Amino acid sequence: MSKKKKVFGLRRELGIFQVTIAGVGIILGAGIYALLGVAAGTSGNATWLAFLISALIALFTGLSYAELSSIFKGDSGEYDYIKYALSKWYAFLIGLSMIAAGFISAAAVALGFAGYFTQLVSMPLIVVALLLVILMTLINFVGIKETSWFNTVSTFIEFGGLVIIIFLGLKNFGSVNYFDMPQGITGVFSSAALVFFAYMGFESIVKLGEETKDPAKVIPRSLLYSVVITAVLYVLVALAAVSIIGWEELNASSAPLATVAAAVLGSKAFILLGIIALFSTSNTVLITMVATSRLAYGMAKEKSLPKFLSLVHERTRTPWAAILIIMLLTFLFTVIGDIEIVANLTNLFLFITFASVNLSMIVLRYKLKDRKRSFRCPVNIGNFPVIPLLGFLSSLGMLVFVLFNLF
Repeated sequence: MSKKKKVFGLRRELGIFQVTIAGVGIILGAGIYALLGVAAGTSGNATWLAFLISALIALFTGLSYAELSSIFKGDSGEYDYIKYALSKWYAFLIGLSMIAAGFISAAAVALGFAGYFTQLVSMPLIVVALLLVILMTLINFVGIKETSWFNTVSTFIEFGGLVIIIFLGLKNFGSVNYFDMPQGITGVFSSAALVFFAYMGFESIVKLGEETKDPAKVIPRSLLYSVVITAVLYVLVALAAVSIIGWEELNASSAPLATVAAAVLGSKAFILLGIIALFSTSNTVLITMVATSRLAYGMAKEKSLPKFLSLVHERTRTPWAAILIIMLLTFLFTVIGDIEIVANLTNLFLFITFASVNLSMIVLRYKLKDRKRSFRCPVNIGNFPVIPLLGFLSSLGMLVFVLFNLF
């Protein structure tokens, strides 16, 4: 009698501390380095409030992801959720939406990188952004191990840069009116729709569930803690920045945090924060291009995209065809040259996706009502989930503001 082959799952080793730290690392990125100045132009000294509003929306949607991940297998994603809840065709469109959000966001952050770089070295902004995309594509092609190392180092550096800004602003806290809104509350919500970009990645925390001890408790709590910690950092940085130089000067700078540091410590601090911002923005471009190329590769393997996108290089074992196509698509949006437009285009696709995920969560409460869940969204009326409804409505609301920003 033949022995049954053992099937091994992933080792469950992560506790709430490890998952929370990983979550902060996933969320913390270049958004605040690249977009703080642009956001200040519409929300003024109340830019901190825009970051707070965006954090709340991220939490609503994040809790929907947490319950959905407890229904489906650990490596599932938006495509699976929407396919079961709505339709396979709509799920395919959302998959394309996520890919679009990926390469457009890479273009936006590449322009943010170029904004800092051109303040240190005189070069054309779009040329710098395109060269960065090429360099990050090469690192992506070389292999995931090299990518992971670069990401780890850059995360610590970008965290340090934000802490520096907060400490520099401590003695200035309370020096301005933090509710000064040049465009009123509408401007704050428009700014919130833009800076939501800075919370990209929160939905990926649920993917750690298969390696987490007691994921039903740990994942939703870690998601909450990760978003809150990141939001506190962003809010304090926004408060410090407007306290030191005011929203007008912040808005006028293509290297906002470097300008803030220079106002307190002089030109050498400008260079230091500029270099930190270069690490932060380049890291975000890399990680975004890695994730997007893998999404395209996965959809090609599922025969949802052309087969050639599933080709893997024999030596590096990376999806070279998907990597190349993502690079070319990133080029197309980089040449637009306006970071505000490109970031809003990213958020357009993100909010479409998140509205669809929240709607799927509501539908699946009834369509798969007997399916075992290790986590359920809190606040329910009978079986009806209130938080996914708030996530759906807030995503639609932000979508309106994104369209307002674009047109």
